[in-house]
Amino acid sequence: MFLGEFPGYNGKILRVNLSEEKVTTQELTPEMAKMWIGGVGLAAKIIYDEVPARADPLGPENVFVFAVGPYQATTIPGSGRFAACAKSPLTGIWGESLGGGYNAHELKRAGFDAIVVAGKADKPVYLWVHDGKAELRDASHLWGKKDAYETEDAIKKELK
Repeated sequence: MFLGEFPGYNGKILRVNLSEEKVTTQELTPEMAKMWIGGVGLAAKIIYDEVPARADPLGPENVFVFAVGPYQATTIPGSGRFAACAKSPLTGIWGESLGGGYNAHELKRAGFDAIVVAGKADKPVYLWVHDGKAELRDASHLWGKKDAYETEDAIKKELK
């Protein structure tokens, strides 16, 4: 995490390009953290910079940003929130959803402040993130499962 003036950040953004099947990391600079505070602020900056104004919300030019703020994984009440942001297919402009649960805490514990997903996969894949590492894994065997619970169980067995 950043020391001194910007505590609470890991300093890393995970970049996932589904079209190229590529996972990379980008530095989250102290300047970005200062100017674009929190998950929604960081997501807004990324989407504004990277998604063309006339991009199809359902097309590969749109990006999906999953981001958390500096208070995540602390003891501050109500800090366990995440932001999921993209250009909305409903409105064609900004769309965001804020949520709670373990996802935000796990993202911060894994060493990232945000995940940016771009492009379109040619085949079913899922993103595996653990201890500062990430990779795209084949999900063909998960296609057609009865429901999300069955899919989750299959992935859990695979990761053991």
